[in-house]
Amino acid sequence: MSWIPSTLVTGVQNLFSGHSGTHMERVQVALEDIREAMLDSLGVTGAAAPSKLEMKVTYANDLNDLWYLRGDVMAAISAKCGEAQARRKLDHISDMFRGLLPKSLASRPNNLS
Repeated sequence: MSWIPSTLVTGVQNLFSGHSGTHMERVQVALEDIREAMLDSLGVTGAAAPSKLEMKVTYANDLNDLWYLRGDVMAAISAKCGEAQARRKLDHISDMFRGLLPKSLASRPNNLS
């Protein structure tokens, strides 16, 4: 089944899962918005050769891929700008995923005590 393009597979899955066209349009817009926010937070200007992380963000296939890249983005921002600023940026990016991912992937609303 590896010869079938991922968009075809995703489309068929969405057909059977009951996702409407407007939901999929919303997901696609969110995917691009989140991708852009991650690249902006990394300080991507296009002038230098992209890093491996920038390439992963740029070519992520779906929201789940971007969700799992948040930790790497956090580490890269922390190394450059400090953890406090990285946390603020990642909180904003994480909020962008709200309502778009399965509940099992959502962030916890507060820290464990």
